[in-house]
Amino acid sequence: MAADPSSLSEQERATHLLDAQNMAFQLFQEIERDLIRPGVSEKALSNEIHELGTKRHNVRTHWHKRVVRSGPNTLMPYAENPPDRIIQPDDILFVDLGPVFEAWEADFGRTFVLGDDPVKKRLHASLEPVWNTVKARYDENPDMTGGQLYDIACEVARLEGWEFGGQIAGHLVGSFPHERIPNDKITLYITKGNTEQMSRVDGKGQKRHWILEIHLVDRERQIGAFMEQLLTIV
Repeated sequence: MAADPSSLSEQERATHLLDAQNMAFQLFQEIERDLIRPGVSEKALSNEIHELGTKRHNVRTHWHKRVVRSGPNTLMPYAENPPDRIIQPDDILFVDLGPVFEAWEADFGRTFVLGDDPVKKRLHASLEPVWNTVKARYDENPDMTGGQLYDIACEVARLEGWEFGGQIAGHLVGSFPHERIPNDKITLYITKGNTEQMSRVDGKGQKRHWILEIHLVDRERQIGAFMEQLLTIV
């Protein structure tokens, strides 16, 4: 039986969250190797991912909906539900999953490029540098607000030649289910209007941990790319 998360030290909590992310990383390696391909619909690929996670990694719960988007659907932020689409031989697509490993949430997203389109490859190649730059800016001032970090994410995306595609640049993550306030779409997110310091502790006096997500889009070419992982634990 998993330990009660409220009884754990901060180091133990951080270790559990990092372990969950490492397991998600392994799951994504298998998704890329075994499942990503043209000719399958987004919905069918999502179902295959669910089956793979259940059979190989004992994932029984996802704390948020599975997101598989390709082509023009990659422009859509998380809250949208675009029509199902068949993945094409020269597509760009991303997968965003929130698997729960034992009692701990992961939130992991990666982009994949099929074919040799140079713009899609450049868009994909921009994700990690943008993510790292935004994290470095956060590390310089972890007391900044969620609104300030969102503005930084938008600024860094522009400097790389892209538009930031999402209304949020991240959110809290923790033991399942993590801290939530009904109808609060601001203070628990890295988003415009969040004036609370990201270093603020939760209601139990524990350190909050955050996911940083980067969504870059090129609206003229109707393509986007996405990446997310833990911000506050390395």
